[in-house]
Amino acid sequence: MPHFLETDRLALRAFTPADIDHLFALDNDPEVMRFLNGGRPRSRETVESSLSRLRHDYPCWKTRGYWAAQEKTTGTFLGWFEFRPLEEHSPAVVELGYRLHQTAWGRGYATEGSRALVCKGFTDLGVERVTAHTMAVNARSRRVMEKSGLSFVRNYTGDWRERIEGSEHGDVAYELTRAEWEQTR
Repeated sequence: MPHFLETDRLALRAFTPADIDHLFALDNDPEVMRFLNGGRPRSRETVESSLSRLRHDYPCWKTRGYWAAQEKTTGTFLGWFEFRPLEEHSPAVVELGYRLHQTAWGRGYATEGSRALVCKGFTDLGVERVTAHTMAVNARSRRVMEKSGLSFVRNYTGDWRERIEGSEHGDVAYELTRAEWEQTR
């Protein structure tokens, strides 16, 4: 299967139905899901239904916005990256996100994949601004955003269906514009 993007250590590829077991394991790790749903397990049916979102093609790119991440040399599934337009027909503003197995944490994979996606977005995909969001207390994710070139924009209170630990501190938004990115090159 051809890769959408490769880095020194990562291959980002389209999701397939064969990824369900990988996604189920990822979404049922309480630490991985801690800042997303409080670490509660997700049913297999819920994970299977999320696959259509992960496989959605965006008309402005004629490609996906979510990518399975695997270690390039071993093919080991590490998690996924999100780099999707906020509007179906406009690549101008995209959202960056990532969800990786704990075994991939602290090894630079999130930053490596994020930087590569940002570069591809600004050089090949017509992106003008990259945004990212997380809980204010999610220090690791915030650090990845910063190391990927994004800057803190604001704190805000998200609309949480259910309160999870740390949600009382709100959420944070980060962004990087094409002009800012070009100045750092």
